[in-house]
Amino acid sequence: MIPLEKSAIITGAGQGIGLKIARMLARKGTSIVLNDQDETLAQAAEMMIREDGGHCIAVTGDCSDPLIIQAMVDTAVDRFGKLDIAIANAGITLFGDFLNYTPEAFRRVMEVNLAGTFFLAQATTKQMIQQGSGGSLLFTSSVVGIQAHKNLAAYAMTKAAINMLAKNLVVEVSAHGINVNTIAPGATLTERTLEDPDYISTWSRLTPMGRPGTVSDIASAALFLVSDEARHITGQCLVVDGGWTSVSPNP
Repeated sequence: MIPLEKSAIITGAGQGIGLKIARMLARKGTSIVLNDQDETLAQAAEMMIREDGGHCIAVTGDCSDPLIIQAMVDTAVDRFGKLDIAIANAGITLFGDFLNYTPEAFRRVMEVNLAGTFFLAQATTKQMIQQGSGGSLLFTSSVVGIQAHKNLAAYAMTKAAINMLAKNLVVEVSAHGINVNTIAPGATLTERTLEDPDYISTWSRLTPMGRPGTVSDIASAALFLVSDEARHITGQCLVVDGGWTSVSPNP
């Protein structure tokens, strides 16, 4: 067991925003249980954090599976002694025209984005209550949970639901010293979005601040929301989008 100040579970952290949050938390002394469905990404991310001098254990698997979720909680407690932070970052984006969206795509988006977030929050809250020392929950939402975006009806539903989940959990968890918030990234440069050669130019034009976000932009906001400085902030959605939701042009 490694007696560090705090420990955190982060899903969908093999790359992109989740990995950046994990690396930044680890550099501040937080021990990390890192989850990704892709074993290669998860193992590489774990090694990267360890090489940075941090403490990290990868748990590979589908973040919507209650058995995988419980394995993450058990790993945090067994290896690090407690659990202080849970970040439900994993999400899947399946674009599709509303009139032709398939039941299979719909179910998968709901499973990962909604079930993965809901049941991670449930399992980690139970652990935090048992510990009696409070904690922080953070869910990754999206600007499309606030403003409409073409071909993202199902995905946008999940992100709006995540925002409401955080508000509702204020009633459920505040008495236990647990705060719960969401963060809503706008257009962000990640491995996935950079596969589009026009992504930077398109979103630089559409974003009032003149550029898409970086993973550091999002991770810095996330770290604040799970920090001691944000203990009295709960039930809120922090939008990090360079101003896009104020004007909301679609590409």
